[in-house]
Amino acid sequence: MKASIEQLEPYVPEKPLATLQAELGLTELVRLSANENPYGTSPKVATAVKNWDFTQSNRYPDADAQELRQAVAQQQGIDPNSIVFSVGLDEMIVMLSRTFLATNDQVLVSAPTFSEYGLHAEIEGGQLISVPTLPNDHVNFEGLMKAIKPRVKMVWLCNPNNPTGTVESLAAIEAFVQQVPPETMVLIDEAYIDFTPGAAQVTAMQLPAKYPNVVVMRTFSKAYGLANFRIGYAVFNTKYATTMQTIRLPYNVNSLAQVAALAAIDDPNFVKQTVQKNATERAKWMAFFDDQGVTYDQSGANFIFFKYPSATQLADYLVHHGYLIRTGLRPGWLRLTVGTASDNQQLQQLIRDFKA
Repeated sequence: MKASIEQLEPYVPEKPLATLQAELGLTELVRLSANENPYGTSPKVATAVKNWDFTQSNRYPDADAQELRQAVAQQQGIDPNSIVFSVGLDEMIVMLSRTFLATNDQVLVSAPTFSEYGLHAEIEGGQLISVPTLPNDHVNFEGLMKAIKPRVKMVWLCNPNNPTGTVESLAAIEAFVQQVPPETMVLIDEAYIDFTPGAAQVTAMQLPAKYPNVVVMRTFSKAYGLANFRIGYAVFNTKYATTMQTIRLPYNVNSLAQVAALAAIDDPNFVKQTVQKNATERAKWMAFFDDQGVTYDQSGANFIFFKYPSATQLADYLVHHGYLIRTGLRPGWLRLTVGTASDNQQLQQLIRDFKA
């Protein structure tokens, strides 16, 4: 076994809802801890999947996902050859770490952020370097620049950031990229950007074509509601796109996932409605926290990160009353997915009623 793996702390996925619900003896449990789309999936996806030709089940999928590739390229206004598909963004994080990291290389993150960046750096024998966010939980770009040394081969930027939900401007990101040495990769994870106000002005989607060391990632798991289908992609400069296609597993994205993603792209109204509902409910949460005197981060995502005096006790109280939210991301802080209007109302009432 590789020495870098022996002491790893694994990413622990949540228990299936049915299992946890049975353990707690609840008749209903709503998961607002995984940033899933509470509005489900486009009906066009269900139709497309049901109409798929199952006589092709014994055949391998289109390894290059050509139809989906063209649809994504047209949607985003990018070169189709710059796109590399993956099994969710989890596989892309693995591929990037495997490709650009060697033993004793360093990976730089703005903390707190998504834990898998650090996990896969350590698997490759690398070292994680964390620069704390600013007091408002925005990225400390000046601090990141000071931390970039010759051993730093990758910098991760999650925008909006998970778990804080904070959003960095495209101008700030590009200014940072322009200062980063060309041999250091800047990896921009835009898993939640569909929920961001003015997302088209915030996305870094066009930067890989200008800067060879920039990669931008997207997923169909969140706003599109395809978390179970496990499909994401990254956009590379042509300098690296062919290499990434070479190391990618040849049939990583199955046919049903490709069919589902195509149908999801073909229903922009579903995404638009999801984003609008999320924005409305997110604003209600912020107003609620203001009224309660609760500290929280300004979110441009489908979740809110907030500070609570008795955070662990509150989370335990909520789960025993049918609502699961995320703990363990920062002492004294909790993250909740913005749910439906009815669930949000009930959850807010539970928080009002909670006595530590």
